[in-house]
Amino acid sequence: VQLQASGGGLVQAGGSLRLSCAASGRTFSSFVMGWFRQAPGKEREFVATSSWSGTSTYYGGSVKGRFTISIDNAKNTVFLQMNSLKPEDTAIYYCAAREGGSGWYWGQGTLVTVSS
Repeated sequence: VQLQASGGGLVQAGGSLRLSCAASGRTFSSFVMGWFRQAPGKEREFVATSSWSGTSTYYGGSVKGRFTISIDNAKNTVFLQMNSLKPEDTAIYYCAAREGGSGWYWGQGTLVTVSS
C-alpha cells in the first residue's frame, strides 16, 4: 500500500484547505481510509475515517462540523476538506489505510499551518 498525501500549506485562521491522498498498490474496496494529525510535542490524533464506499464516516470531536472526509473511488483518492481552520489545527496530517483488523498503513504526511 502506498499513500501520497498533498495539499498542505499556510492558511489564515478561518480559511479552508483541501488535502488529498492518492492511494495505490492494492484494491481498496474493503479498506477503511483515514486522516490523523500530529502537532508539535503532541501525540498523533484521530481526525476522520471513512469506509471506501463513503457510507460510514467518523470524526474526531475537535474537527466535527468543520472537516469532511470523502473518497473518489474512481481515482483512488481520499480528500479532507478543512473549513473554519483554527491555529490549533496546525499539525502534520497523515493519510492512513486499514483493512479489517490489521494495522494502519501510513503516508508521509503533509504540513498544515494555520496563522492567527
